[in-house]
Amino acid sequence: MEAVLKWLSDNQQIIYIVILMIFVGIEVIGRVPSVLHTPLMSGANAIHGVVIIGAIIVMGKADAGNYVALVLGFLAVVLGTLNVVGGFVVTDRMLEMFKSKKK
Repeated sequence: MEAVLKWLSDNQQIIYIVILMIFVGIEVIGRVPSVLHTPLMSGANAIHGVVIIGAIIVMGKADAGNYVALVLGFLAVVLGTLNVVGGFVVTDRMLEMFKSKKK
C-alpha cells in the first residue's frame, strides 16, 4: 500500500493532467454535431498509426525471452493496422457519397 501511495505522490501532476484531459475530451466530443462525428472518427482512426510505431519500438526493445511484450506488441501492430485501414476505408466511403453520379 505504501508503494502505491508513494507512486501517487510522485506522479501527482501527471494524474491531474490526465484527469483534466478526460474532462476536456468529454466536452469536446460532446459538442461535436452528429453530422461530423463519423468523419472525425475516421480521421482519428487513421492517426492511430502512432500506435503502430510505438508497438514496433516496444517489440524492437523487448528481450527475446519476454513473450508478453512480444505478443502484446504484435497484437498492437495488428489492431493498429486494422484501425488505420478501417479509418481510410470509412473516409473513402464517405467521400464517395459526395461525388456526382456518373450517367
